[in-house]
Amino acid sequence: MKDTKYALIIIDMQNDFVLPGAPACVAGAYATLPCVRRLLDFFRANSWPVFHVVREYRADGSDIECTRLHGFLNDKRYAVPGTEGCEIVAELAPVEGEYRVVKNRFSGFMNTELDFMLRRIGATQLVICGTQYPNCIRTTIFDAIAHGYPVINVTDATSAQTPQIAEANITDLKNIGVECVTLREFLQSF
Repeated sequence: MKDTKYALIIIDMQNDFVLPGAPACVAGAYATLPCVRRLLDFFRANSWPVFHVVREYRADGSDIECTRLHGFLNDKRYAVPGTEGCEIVAELAPVEGEYRVVKNRFSGFMNTELDFMLRRIGATQLVICGTQYPNCIRTTIFDAIAHGYPVINVTDATSAQTPQIAEANITDLKNIGVECVTLREFLQSF
């Protein structure tokens, strides 16, 4: 659509979630890097807004979800500010003019300025990718719909621990009206 103002939201593509062997590695995340990068390059080439939504937790666990607290404190800490693991993977590092939004819950909308910023720039169509189904991707998409944003999920730029988990979530997202497309399908629509 000619009057559509797209915004790309890349979720949790941080070293601790993406790199093999990292403390909270999502099995499918690393493989999506080329697709996420091509999507990011497309947005950059069009000078469209990009939001890097990242997760951060205090090292003492005081702001982590109750369901993750025990493992975080007793097994492995991850996404702690100031650590290399908390950084966005090098292939997707933000450039000047791109936004970085910090969350400490699954949804990129919960207790963040994301909705305010999207409305301020006039975004009318969100394109969401990153890691992982069913947690941060799904809750961010559901909250986007609840806030009144149409959403496109680029499926091969989005990861899960297994292909089965991804497929189940894609089915659910389609059932609430989310457009779920491959990167190729998305790019061909322009």
